[in-house]
Amino acid sequence: MTLWTAVLLASVICLALKATGYLLPARWLDAPRPARIADLLTVALLAALVVVQTVAAGPAIVVDARLPAVGVAALLLWVRAPFLVVVAGAAVTAALLRLGGWAA
Repeated sequence: MTLWTAVLLASVICLALKATGYLLPARWLDAPRPARIADLLTVALLAALVVVQTVAAGPAIVVDARLPAVGVAALLLWVRAPFLVVVAGAAVTAALLRLGGWAA
């Protein structure tokens, strides 16, 4: 299977899932359990994306300046810093570590 075949197949599956959502009765989706699952699934997928983008470099796991930068961002979010401060803090942390030679 070529890459384009896989991409097109995944696109068709996503479209079919979305269309199925419109065909389901509203009372199924308004129930508390599906709403809670959808909320938790969103958070889990975002967390997985952050982890993959932080420690992955192709097929390898790499610990470089990104990991402490995400740690600084998490700390700043925990103390409820404004979003721009969080982004700037993480960027400055990564830049300083890379300037010091600890990064790819």
